[in-house]
Amino acid sequence: MNTQHPPFFSAAFALSRRASVALAALSCGLAIAATPAPQELLAPDAGPRPTNPTTPTNPAALSSADLALLKTYLVLDFNNLYPYATPTLPVHYDAAVLNADNTPAGNRISNAGATLGRVLFNDKRLSTTNTVACASCHQQASGFTDPQRFSPGVVPGVLTSAHSMRLGNVRFYRAGSMFWDKRAPTLEFQATQPIQNPHEMGFDAAHGGVAALITKMQSLPYYPVLFKWVYGSTTITEAKIQTALAQFERSMIAADSRWDAGYAKVYNAQLPDKGLSLAVPTLTAQENRGRQLFILPPNQGGVGCAGCHQPPTFSLNANSLSNGLDAGNTVIFKSPSLKNVGLDKAFMHDGRFSTLEQVVDHYDRGVKAGPALDNRLKTPAGQPRVLNLSAADKAALVAFMKTLTDTGFLTDARFSNPFNP
Repeated sequence: MNTQHPPFFSAAFALSRRASVALAALSCGLAIAATPAPQELLAPDAGPRPTNPTTPTNPAALSSADLALLKTYLVLDFNNLYPYATPTLPVHYDAAVLNADNTPAGNRISNAGATLGRVLFNDKRLSTTNTVACASCHQQASGFTDPQRFSPGVVPGVLTSAHSMRLGNVRFYRAGSMFWDKRAPTLEFQATQPIQNPHEMGFDAAHGGVAALITKMQSLPYYPVLFKWVYGSTTITEAKIQTALAQFERSMIAADSRWDAGYAKVYNAQLPDKGLSLAVPTLTAQENRGRQLFILPPNQGGVGCAGCHQPPTFSLNANSLSNGLDAGNTVIFKSPSLKNVGLDKAFMHDGRFSTLEQVVDHYDRGVKAGPALDNRLKTPAGQPRVLNLSAADKAALVAFMKTLTDTGFLTDARFSNPFNP
């Protein structure tokens, strides 16, 4: 959350000037008086695919023998795949929001590719000890984070050095760079780094690296079948693993929170802020007070959190700088979307805060000076801003952030473990 109202703040809520064409293509209408019906996103994989051996093809037909083999391991209906490519989204996920999609042209989501990604994401056999999967640290019931501050991996007694990041709406982080320190240029590149981490999933150079992982995968009966089904070849490569995992993770859109349901009733594409400043009829007075503080800039009665955590995805604005966790900070950390933030038990890259109340206290009076501190957290004189929020306003901010919980996301079968018990 940030506090100073910069010149570009209003750009976060600007109307899309492509509305007449793009909104029609996306089947998105205006919501002025009545509650809009949810809208179906145009299939991202519509149209011809680039010729690329790591781009999923139209899935090949599976033989009865292949289906019987896969059934031994997986609870999946290959004749009726989940519609990962065409999620149903509320009307406020309009053209401007969808333009922030960081999906590369060569890896548009397909139902088959995301299905393979779901298998990979949940498979503990992708670790050296058969005990850790991506889903071990990114747990669906917790909003795809870990309720613990740090996560155990393949080395007994050794925990990760950073808190597991929530994955909902990772598709809408505009800059595309991943990990807390942004060291991965794309979600595709990030996808296999935990597998190669010596403490997380163990396939580092000392344990044979990706080559050893692929050899192991080729020995598992279901992977050659799945890769042929998705890519047209039984050959397994790191790039193919990356594209499938990235497709699955980008399909994790959290867009059905209480705030989403209420905002859909007041969303109006004809307003400069699309109705974000309007009271949400389904929220309590306290939650609406928190919404006002969060959404509005300081010179309009708020504290400007939305200047960096941008509705409706609540993903981080790519131009955000340091949030002043430590004096002299030079590292600029990424933040995940705030959807489902109310479920988390640890906050910030190092999990130093254990409650949302502590997070609000940080932005209220705990921001520290440093060369990378975001201007929105500074006074005109360049010092860290102190908000001096009342106890009631702090509680209201926390109450509002808890309305961003998408409970359906936590049990959605599309993202669940596909393996037989």
